[in-house]
Amino acid sequence: MLAKLVPVPKVCVVGVDLGGTNVRAGAYLDDGAEASAKFTNPSNALVGVEAVADAVASVIHQAMESSGIPVEAIGLAIPGHIDDAVGLVRWAPNFEQDREVWRDVPLKRLVQERVGVPVHTGNDANLAALGEYQFGTGKGSARCLLIITLGTGVGGGIVLSPAAVHGKASGPLVLLGGNKGGAEFGHVSINRDGPDLGPVPYGALECYCGAKAIVNRAQHKLRYGRPSAVADAVQGDLSKITPLTLSTAAAKGDGVAIEVWTEVGEYLGVALGGFINIFAPDVVAIGGQISKAGDVLMTAVRRTARDVAIPTLYADVNIVQAERVEDAGILGAAALALEAIR
Repeated sequence: MLAKLVPVPKVCVVGVDLGGTNVRAGAYLDDGAEASAKFTNPSNALVGVEAVADAVASVIHQAMESSGIPVEAIGLAIPGHIDDAVGLVRWAPNFEQDREVWRDVPLKRLVQERVGVPVHTGNDANLAALGEYQFGTGKGSARCLLIITLGTGVGGGIVLSPAAVHGKASGPLVLLGGNKGGAEFGHVSINRDGPDLGPVPYGALECYCGAKAIVNRAQHKLRYGRPSAVADAVQGDLSKITPLTLSTAAAKGDGVAIEVWTEVGEYLGVALGGFINIFAPDVVAIGGQISKAGDVLMTAVRRTARDVAIPTLYADVNIVQAERVEDAGILGAAALALEAIR
């Protein structure tokens, strides 16, 4: 007589990606399959800590109600220095305002109290790296994946397989550093005499490759009266230029837009060549919405990184646009939650 097979219960978690403008969430099963639609709400990042906790809890409840399967854990990706072991956001500069400074904020506890499910937190770029490793260009098998996320700011993350370290290890291993705040590639200075653009060092990578820096570069060129489809697209109001404006114009062959993306790619390539020399990745994924600039950016990145990196290290690396540009953070947060309950 054949034994009756008993179905294995499905494990369901919610991944959450908290940003300066929006907070997004979705429910996932333990095989990575979606268990709900994705939901997006304003994050209320500049309203205050309690308002952010309410916004995060609200989008989690939407995903939980949509999943139809009990949710066992929440993974929460947050920009900044995150220490999950003590449950604190050590610093989130993008959320700061005059009346409230985001230092040692117990966001993990505040969200957990609102949703009644265990919450696990991590830096958004670190978790984007994990999501890209598991479900994107890393395909769960890369020896070392390095991700650079380009958006309002510049973030990064490193995921290592056991083959990439000496000694006993099981993976994937997300590099956090001794105080859990590592892999802040956007804060690495590539020119100490460079510009000052926000809460990063003078001449940091973010000062050249963040959204504000990219727009500033385009505005500077256009103030000299150069003809460009970029100026036409914003009807001469240069304050309305966005990275998307520049990507659209570059795709149509606009000279100014192509120059901007080429120069941005060269700065990114200089930094990336140095990172290749340190980490020797076999996969480098360029993510974030600005990565959608595409070939004009990526060609300059590859060319310049090749000139900076050790030749034998560069020969083994594949520099590509991230596959999970839209949802790497959510997927990485879900992977964090799944790992916590296994």
